[in-house]
Amino acid sequence: MVASLARPGGNITGLSIQSTDLCSKRLELLREIVPDFRRLAILGNTSNPNALGEMAEVQATARSLGFVEVITPKIRRAEDIAPAFEALNGHAEALYLIPDPLIISHQIQISNLALGARLAVMSFSREFVEAGSLMSYGPNNPDLFRRAAEYVDKILRGTKPGDLPVQQPTSFQLVINLKTAKALGLTVPRQIQTIADEVIE
Repeated sequence: MVASLARPGGNITGLSIQSTDLCSKRLELLREIVPDFRRLAILGNTSNPNALGEMAEVQATARSLGFVEVITPKIRRAEDIAPAFEALNGHAEALYLIPDPLIISHQIQISNLALGARLAVMSFSREFVEAGSLMSYGPNNPDLFRRAAEYVDKILRGTKPGDLPVQQPTSFQLVINLKTAKALGLTVPRQIQTIADEVIE
């Protein structure tokens, strides 16, 4: 979409959430809390090309980290979510969520279904952890929103979007839900709690 991050060119710029770049870190954090899990499910909207790209990256990273089985149920609409969890029941120990409007708009349903299926969920957003998922690791969204507003101001004052570099996140947040960990029979190591930006009890 852009010529380069430093000089996007054309009529586009913005801020990256670096989601694909974070998959290794997310899987490593997940393994710190669920050390023995070997079967991972990846949930994303398979009709979204961006989600498919990240799903492939997570699959490759998971296999390089020694996961025995990686499952990717196909969901394309809201009606596919509940059947996907029925198919996962007993076949996975953890769930990795891929950012997508479909996933985001059903965060409460997904968190509840995952808890019912006893899946440890790694999300990209603290809102999922507030809804009952186990943990999230991702950019500080309020910081990105403020920086986006600064870009809007510059563009409205006449700066060409293609002259503004695509910005990367500079602040990341780890959020953990201890209540969910307890419900799943998991103990969150003290060192992970110490580095977490927020612990929900």
